[in-house]
Amino acid sequence: MIEESGGLFAAPVPHGYRVGDWKVRQPLATGAFGSVYLAHRVGPSTELPSVAALKFLLTGTRTPRQLRHYQDLVRREVEVHRSLERPRLIRMFQALVVDDADLPELDGATVLVLERAASSLDALISLVTLVAPGPVPGGPALLAQVCEGLADLHDAGWVHGDLKPGNVLLMADGSVRLGDFNLAAEMEGTHAYAPAFSTPDYSAPELLWSEIGERGRLIRPSADVWAFGIMAHLVLTGAHPFPGGTAAARRDAVRGYGRGAERLRLSPDLPEPWRPIVRDCLAPSHEKRAAHTSAALLPRVTAAAAATTPRPRRRPPRLAIVAAALVVGAITGFGAAGLREPPGLTGYYRCPENSACFFAENDGKGEMCSWTDSSKDWAGEPGRCAWALTRPVKSVFNNANELDPYHALAFYMERDHQRRKGCTSVHAQGNLSGTYKVLSHQWITRC
Repeated sequence: MIEESGGLFAAPVPHGYRVGDWKVRQPLATGAFGSVYLAHRVGPSTELPSVAALKFLLTGTRTPRQLRHYQDLVRREVEVHRSLERPRLIRMFQALVVDDADLPELDGATVLVLERAASSLDALISLVTLVAPGPVPGGPALLAQVCEGLADLHDAGWVHGDLKPGNVLLMADGSVRLGDFNLAAEMEGTHAYAPAFSTPDYSAPELLWSEIGERGRLIRPSADVWAFGIMAHLVLTGAHPFPGGTAAARRDAVRGYGRGAERLRLSPDLPEPWRPIVRDCLAPSHEKRAAHTSAALLPRVTAAAAATTPRPRRRPPRLAIVAAALVVGAITGFGAAGLREPPGLTGYYRCPENSACFFAENDGKGEMCSWTDSSKDWAGEPGRCAWALTRPVKSVFNNANELDPYHALAFYMERDHQRRKGCTSVHAQGNLSGTYKVLSHQWITRC
């Protein structure tokens, strides 16, 4: 987290903020309806873990219409967590409500205390794409666990409603959990009703033209099966199965396919054991998909995962090792999206490991100055940062080693660590608001 950065998260929560037995640390992820933060337990309860992820959902100061909508999303997510506890679903420990009139943006917010994930499948796909678009290392085993979680959810009578890589969480031990259930819907016989929201790239054809009734949009488990098919194709080939350079273009291709105007063209890179599975998942209508339930798919997916041998690809060796290590949870909990990206590329990733890096432009662009140690005087000490004497710092990356007790980065407006201006938590990166004429910095134990 970067102090004073402001406006980056749907639910901005101050560093060190106390909620129940928890103290907020750095941000982990954000979405349209809320934000997730790392938190440490400071209360005496030994029944709770020492570290958790706090999901802040803004159910407080809103218009009546927004309030009703947000409360419905929260109700759905809490009901799933309270009614289900399965190995492949992220676990909820507590549901709290913020009571703080001094912070009107947070007052009344619902806070879900969740099992902390190390990363997400979306972040892993992004990392692989940075290296070279292609299959995700260990992807077949990950997909088998996703299918297991989906079968658990459907067996309990729920539709996820927003299955996508960002909602597939990777734990530190390499296992998978499904998360983010605020669009989930409980089955009423053969169908359920969900809010009229979904991610276009993972929406089944029938959802793209379905009518929205008073109770929302009719949805069935077959919509989750479609999303699983899209995800499997992406994980195993590095490409979306429908053509188009934008989500809107791919959505139009899915509509055409659902109406019979387009045919399904699977990538030749899709491994043979997976081709019939993905084809069945991507049947163009609910009626044609209905027989391929998640429970029926699970043994097929498990067998395909066991039989699949990843094709060798030419990759830079170091980055291939990094990508593979992520799958088994060797690298955990970095950055706003849950991953630390590999250094040595562009922007922030030029920053050497175990270093403090400051940049002349936003997003890690422009000239960079970096240090492994503290500096009392950017102008006079070795490694001086000449451009910062006349121009403000626009962005920063704390690329420290979190095992070092001095891993927080404080920076100051004057030499000799005078007039502290800001502080970043370990592995935080981001733009700075205002004019930051920084002249010294220091490694400290915490912000």
